Amino acid sequence: MSWLTSRAASDPALPEDIYHRSPEDVQRLADYARRVDADIIGFQEVDGPQIAARIFPAARYHIYMTDDPVVQRVGLAVRDSLSVERHPDLTGLNVYPPTAPHPLRSGLDVTVSDGKTSLRILVLHLKTGCWENPPDERKHACPTLRRQFEVLSDWILERQDEGESFAIMGDFNRRMTPGDPLFQNLSQSAPLLLTTAGKASPCWGGEYFIDHILLGGPARSWLVPDSLRVMTFRGAGETPKNVSDHCPVSVELSAP
Repeated sequence: MSWLTSRAASDPALPEDIYHRSPEDVQRLADYARRVDADIIGFQEVDGPQIAARIFPAARYHIYMTDDPVVQRVGLAVRDSLSVERHPDLTGLNVYPPTAPHPLRSGLDVTVSDGKTSLRILVLHLKTGCWENPPDERKHACPTLRRQFEVLSDWILERQDEGESFAIMGDFNRRMTPGDPLFQNLSQSAPLLLTTAGKASPCWGGEYFIDHILLGGPARSWLVPDSLRVMTFRGAGETPKNVSDHCPVSVELSAP
């Protein structure tokens, strides 16, 4: 959600050049969230549950977020009719040393259930800058992203060993395709369904997907065919700054 925060512009935790949203901007986002009307919504770049609850009201959703000491946290809004079990944050995604000035974001790890069927969900926001570069590139962000994918592989192996239905969703900052070496490495841990495969996003005039939803375990058979959707921002005066530079990506699942 592109630096969604209610902090003052003078707050030292914020970059000087970010856009600060007005109450009208926040209401725009809340209106779009209501139109998405999903049972489970993963989000990124949000500064805590209080500002998140202005987008996903408590009358409809419960908010879960990582415990990261950063402004740009990841989280999940879950319909209040569903139950949620919280697991420890996937802090291993912060592959930087403790001395690094800006830590990388953890993943939010939960299990969501309707009382009959459960889905393990990991929400993430990975290192930017290695969009489609060869994964063995030794400069820019690729070495960091490659290490984060190794952490993901371990998490996937654990889900496979436990026979769980699972989903990984969020901003991978990678234009993944079925032929992408990084995606293929993940698929060696367990068979995965890349729901965005073969598609391009219409967000802000068109781009390749970097926001993905991966399904694993029995959940691979839950995808409703042709249910992938991207909600674009079309209101007068709306820009990537006052709404978001990322558009909501959704799929429909039909669990047994």
